[in-house]
Amino acid sequence: MFWQEHISTISETGIYESAERSIAAAAQWLKLGVEAIGAIVIGVGVIIAIYQFAAHYRNEQAGNFNRVRLTLGKYLALALEFQLGADIIGTAIAPTWEQIGKLGAIALIRTALNYFLTKELAEERKREAAAQMPISQTPET
Repeated sequence: MFWQEHISTISETGIYESAERSIAAAAQWLKLGVEAIGAIVIGVGVIIAIYQFAAHYRNEQAGNFNRVRLTLGKYLALALEFQLGADIIGTAIAPTWEQIGKLGAIALIRTALNYFLTKELAEERKREAAAQMPISQTPET
């Protein structure tokens, strides 16, 4: 029954249109999957950062939360990459000019966010490494 309906749909609309619809549907499912992975990455990062924050508070350490920020920042940067990939997939199949414009704006914003986040993470790692280095080994400035 299913195959007969599918074959009649193919013969009515043509094999090209049927294949195009199937590919577009597959791309939409792929986009949804990549977006879900990005959301999961953010969720995992938040959970790990909350755990580190709680452990930090339990140990009654000073107010330096750099390790928590670095952890959350790494997960956010990775999630931004997944979200941008999902946006690209979404416009890969016969995009309109409006979709291309939206993708360009989203890509610009997410790339800028990721750039500055990665830059801040690198600077934070350098500060953390310098703070852990013995005074006799600190590089002279």
